[in-house]
Amino acid sequence: MTLALYRGAMDALSPAVPALLRRRARLGKEDPSRLAERYGLASRARPGGTLIWIHGASVGESLAALPLVSALVEKADCHVLVTTGTVTSAKMMEERLPPRAFHQYVPIDSRAFVRRFLAHWRPDLALFIESELWPNLILETHARGGPMALVNARLSERSFRGWNRAPGLARRLLSSFDLCLAQDEGVARRLTALGALSVQIAGSLKADAPPLPVDEIALAAFRAAVGSRPVFLAASTHPGEEEAVLRTAEELRKKRSDALTIIVPRHPARGPEIEALARTRGLIVSRRATGALPSRNIQLYIADTMGELGLFYRVAPFAFLGGSLVPHGGQNPLEAARLGAAIVTGPHTHNFEETFSLLLSAQTEGRVHSAEELSTLVQKLIADPAAAAQLGARAKSASDCLRGALSATIAAAEALITHAHT
Repeated sequence: MTLALYRGAMDALSPAVPALLRRRARLGKEDPSRLAERYGLASRARPGGTLIWIHGASVGESLAALPLVSALVEKADCHVLVTTGTVTSAKMMEERLPPRAFHQYVPIDSRAFVRRFLAHWRPDLALFIESELWPNLILETHARGGPMALVNARLSERSFRGWNRAPGLARRLLSSFDLCLAQDEGVARRLTALGALSVQIAGSLKADAPPLPVDEIALAAFRAAVGSRPVFLAASTHPGEEEAVLRTAEELRKKRSDALTIIVPRHPARGPEIEALARTRGLIVSRRATGALPSRNIQLYIADTMGELGLFYRVAPFAFLGGSLVPHGGQNPLEAARLGAAIVTGPHTHNFEETFSLLLSAQTEGRVHSAEELSTLVQKLIADPAAAAQLGARAKSASDCLRGALSATIAAAEALITHAHT
């Protein structure tokens, strides 16, 4: 009944999709030159030979998939189609995909659009990244009969409880996959309980991903501007968290007047909003989007640009990861840990709970539950750089233990294709 209602609603709403997409395009949330792809209309011909389709939601999933794409192109002698649903991820894929791999926008989850998409591309294997469980996309792909896998699978306890309210739908979707490769034991257990037929634990593709890239010239310029000043980095912050970060910055400067706080908002467009908030507290602020570097008098630097987290993790010995003091579920801690930055996080980390548990167990500290605890820990780490560096080394070592998902995923993909061709 849940599935029938969903499908009926999506079919009924299909005529309204063009107006919705045009409105999103005006807001910068869609590429106006490629709206046809959202209706399942391809913007290029299907290449000959084996075609593997990889689908991820946005930037995080796309970045995790890049090493997989490169390995499949090389080892499986195929072409790879990557689909995502956001403008930012599309731009990133256009810049970073290797030869014989290309990007298309995923169609809106209407049966007519999805069928049109599949009829053109005819993928030999479909790999869905993490938790992209769009009903029509999955069921129509399954109906075509080709092999499917859910890879780098992630399912938090909260999401598990949500799917439990529609157990029939969850079972129908998850049983469509020939294989589910779970990031950890907890995810594997939850997927099996919801009806997945074949589940293996493979680890996280993000642990196998190369460290976040950096522009070496920009990094050198930033390090020169900062000099020997102590740095407190708050990365991927969400609304409701900047107040705690600003309070920590104020407390920190009472003991270290030269301290620099860097905020990297999860959504860069919030830069002006955070700047206004900081100025009401009397802080001297500059924003990276204006082209400014943090001069000696700057107390707060707002890094409101895209794709530069790799730079900031390289200049800070530790980082508070946002989305964790508010009930968002946390952000991926492996990106920081791979670069040797110690992890500081709030209590809400259910999106990556087992990864956080492993890293924090290795560090032996890093979890805070309030603005007061955040301020106390930041001041402690700033006062003892050697201790902060040791925590970062432990986090990096623990993150290295999670590697191995890439080879497991490649082996699974090759086995599925071979089986499909026999």
